[in-house]
Amino acid sequence: QVQLVESGGGLVQAGGSLRLSCVASGSIFSLNAMGWDRQAPGQQRELVAAITRGISTNNADSVKGRVAISRDNAKNTVWLQMNSLKPEDTAVYYCNADITASTGSRYIYWGQGTRVTVSS
Repeated sequence: QVQLVESGGGLVQAGGSLRLSCVASGSIFSLNAMGWDRQAPGQQRELVAAITRGISTNNADSVKGRVAISRDNAKNTVWLQMNSLKPEDTAVYYCNADITASTGSRYIYWGQGTRVTVSS
């Protein structure tokens, strides 16, 4: 069984920073691409940033220049550093990972989400 556990969300003032973490655990054979999505109240879930195993990254236009995604393959961990936060960044942030399990099956797994609230 594979699990993703996020941490690091919270309440921050506009202009502040937060660093989200996500650790994958369980019967993992290969941890492929990882990323972060977010869902604001009443809105659809959207991509924030993604990173391949080879450390190639992709950030959404709405957060470019303000976020950085990174990972440590040895620790099965991905981070999302968010700077210059805006009230419109308020959302639940979900970690996701493309994982090949030790059984050979391959799925996209999701964490339970961590809430980020940016006050104006």
